[in-house]
Amino acid sequence: MSLTWEGEPPPAQPAPGPVGYVLAVLRAVPLALLVFGGLLVLLVLRLIERPLFGLHRPLTPYVTRFVCRNAFRCLGMRFRATGQPMRARGAMVANHSSWLDIYALNASERLYFVSKAEVRSWPGIGWLARATGTVFIERDRTQARAHAELMQQRLLIGHKVLFFPEGTSTDGLRVLPFRTTLFAAFYAESLRDAIEVQPVSVVYHAPRGKDSRHYGWWGDMSFGGHLIQVLSTWPQGRVEVAYHPPIAVGDHPDRKALAAACEAAVRAGHAARLPQS
Repeated sequence: MSLTWEGEPPPAQPAPGPVGYVLAVLRAVPLALLVFGGLLVLLVLRLIERPLFGLHRPLTPYVTRFVCRNAFRCLGMRFRATGQPMRARGAMVANHSSWLDIYALNASERLYFVSKAEVRSWPGIGWLARATGTVFIERDRTQARAHAELMQQRLLIGHKVLFFPEGTSTDGLRVLPFRTTLFAAFYAESLRDAIEVQPVSVVYHAPRGKDSRHYGWWGDMSFGGHLIQVLSTWPQGRVEVAYHPPIAVGDHPDRKALAAACEAAVRAGHAARLPQS
């Protein structure tokens, strides 16, 4: 999460009652076993993958998908994917509302996230990010060329990378303007006419009677507080991931035009699925 979005202040996060805490524990235990058990299996498999395949990961992404899909079962949330994840080589871009996006986007497709470097040092989340092959980048314009080269390397070996062009998370009710910097990586001579970018919309549907921003995680909201809020919610809502038609990089003259096309697709898909108040 980033604190750069100057939007409405987050709603209060009231502590759950006794029943809510019991429910949170009943969900947290299997979720923790699933996530950290999956991490252990992944690390063991990676000991086999690394010497044999290097950066290629033919086995471990399936563990990640299994964990993320079943995480929603542990939470009691319904998950739905529409459209088809791209099969061609390339990248994906999506709107960003919550830490739950990581599970939602990994649940249907083998992919590798691009994340700000500080996530690497976050307890728990950082370990998982490193283990699953996340591409870490610094918030430093002087590193733009190095970041582009790193993404190009991953794309050339067949990794499907995904990043959030908004640059921050939101309340889940809007899509912010896309930043264009990372789109420059797609215009390398070796990639421009060889890859596509698939826009993806992630939409959260709050439980009946709850604030429509219930699953959004932004501003100064704490991770721990939001996690407890989600774990203790009854009944739960649902999340929908919509895959839109891939966009050929070569059909657009530069990164700004490509980013605008992707933003339009994500924005339209999000608005079409957003619950009407």
